[in-house]
Amino acid sequence: MPIAVPDRVTHVVGLTGGIGSGKSAVAERFASHGVPIIDTDAIAHELTACHAAAMPAIRAAFGDSVVAADGALDRTAMRKIVFADPVARKQLESVLHPLIRTECEQRIAALAGHAGYVILMVPLLIESGDYRRRVDRIAVVDCPEALQIARVMARNGQSRSEVDRVLAAQVGRADRLAAADDVIDNSTTLEALTARIQVLHQTYTKLFCAKG
Repeated sequence: MPIAVPDRVTHVVGLTGGIGSGKSAVAERFASHGVPIIDTDAIAHELTACHAAAMPAIRAAFGDSVVAADGALDRTAMRKIVFADPVARKQLESVLHPLIRTECEQRIAALAGHAGYVILMVPLLIESGDYRRRVDRIAVVDCPEALQIARVMARNGQSRSEVDRVLAAQVGRADRLAAADDVIDNSTTLEALTARIQVLHQTYTKLFCAKG
């Protein structure tokens, strides 16, 4: 189901990249230019907070072992299940993805009067299959896999085997790059990244203003 873009007033740039590539750093730099950011990871957290919309279905599917004492999702317990069992991962996605898409549609619709474009940050955008219908343009944050692994291990304290399981559940780097309209290199410094986003923001502003 494609995300609705009302009357083509709001243009959508899909921002994606593998774990540890630096999507959040990129989104922060777009936001500094006044670009609205819709973060599907943040929406997923909202939906799985204490007694939030997704929790009844998650509890019914996986039991009380994935529900924390406060009624929110126990992310550590859930992560162990879904990365060990692809069927369980698909089951969780079947609960969350429709809710996330609905929320994204509503937020994009609410920005119908916004001039320019919106960043829709979707870690698994390419994996979704219908990504070309959901966005006007795809920006992929990229860095070498070894750097991804090092960043995630340092950030989350995860073991190499845990990070490898996450990477295995995502589309490969070559496939992401093949789907990209724009590649954002995030393998060097934050200063270089900031400069790249400034140029890309100018490009998008001209492109989407020309389209109307």
